[in-house]
Amino acid sequence: MRIGLIGTGRIGSFHAAVLARHPEAGSLLLADADPARAARLADRLGATAAPSVEQVFTWGVDAVVIASATEAHADLVVRAVRGGLPVFCEKPLAPELNRTLAALREVAASGGLLQVGFMRRFDAGYGTARGLVRSGALGRLHTVRTMTADPAPPAAAYLATSGGLYRDCLVHDFDMVRWVTGHEVVEVYAAGSDAGPALFRETGDIDTAAAVLTLDDGTLVTASGTRCNGAGYDVRMELAGERDQVSVGLDDRTPIASTEPHGPPPASKPWTGFLERFAPAYEAELAAFIQLVRGEGPNPCDGREALAAFRIAEACELSRRERRRVRLEELPDLPAPAPAP
Repeated sequence: MRIGLIGTGRIGSFHAAVLARHPEAGSLLLADADPARAARLADRLGATAAPSVEQVFTWGVDAVVIASATEAHADLVVRAVRGGLPVFCEKPLAPELNRTLAALREVAASGGLLQVGFMRRFDAGYGTARGLVRSGALGRLHTVRTMTADPAPPAAAYLATSGGLYRDCLVHDFDMVRWVTGHEVVEVYAAGSDAGPALFRETGDIDTAAAVLTLDDGTLVTASGTRCNGAGYDVRMELAGERDQVSVGLDDRTPIASTEPHGPPPASKPWTGFLERFAPAYEAELAAFIQLVRGEGPNPCDGREALAAFRIAEACELSRRERRRVRLEELPDLPAPAPAP
């Protein structure tokens, strides 16, 4: 199998290294808006570098992995599916909801195969939590809490095109709320703060966010996030039921200290970032994509699944901006799929 990978920045380089050592990947063609960067990575991995992104679609590949800048995702996905190529795309499909919907209409019209990169679906802790919830071991859920805390802000150039904290970061939490609980978000109320570093105000973004989500069965969810968690990278999910409660992401590397006299000691080596924390999950999602391309496995996160999480993020941004509750039914959506014959 020959795979074309577009985008050789931080996440693209990680994906390329994973694919280069996968026994089913065969050969790897790398492309980037900066051809020199793609060439350097190709040299390190023993891959082939294309002089431009165009060659990924003309030199003959069996599948495409998109890890480019967010702004380019939608056009590249459409180009791939129109050419009959299965495609893996990092989230989000586009910075805006309307462009996301347009891209997914193209995917549906072409009958194309699209997997979107929500890697937490492959994390062992989230998978165990999902099993406990779905089995009824926790009893009726009454409260879910999620948090994603980055240790330091990204570059201003990244922030300016990221889509904002809800769409770029907390969208992973929203995906996990749906995936773990099996329920849909029907209403949100969100707030945000830009009181931190000036670059957030300069780029029109926020550095800290909080939201209350209501699920279709009445369960309440609180979701919080920040780009300024100096203690380290902290991603957690707590699920509390009438019978029991569990926590995802609580281990000896969680960057939090207890003030209790007999509490656990602070982490000696806290997580530094998402690539370190979720490295096994990133590898597993690409392995699943290769299986999908080979017709040996299901699609673990198709376009509709990705859209559902993005619509929650969009609702939160609208709520924050207009300072009101927002029901998900207010936002545009794709029509429901036709029932199977």
